[in-house]
Amino acid sequence: MKINLTAVFRKVPEGYIGFVEELPGANTQGATLEETRANLQEAVEMTLEANRLLAEEAISDQDVIRESLAIS
Repeated sequence: MKINLTAVFRKVPEGYIGFVEELPGANTQGATLEETRANLQEAVEMTLEANRLLAEEAISDQDVIRESLAIS
């Protein structure tokens, strides 16, 4: 599955901050643009995993249908 998200970077006195427009909570900072890009990749992965765990907990005692959703 391939999803294209929009990363936004802003130069600040300490380096750079970055966030993903489509994924609230996925944000980071770094001393360099390259470091911030790498950190943002990790932030996206961590945000998706945290959201997945929260959703699983919220529906753990419910009868649901779970299936893959491919976005291209």
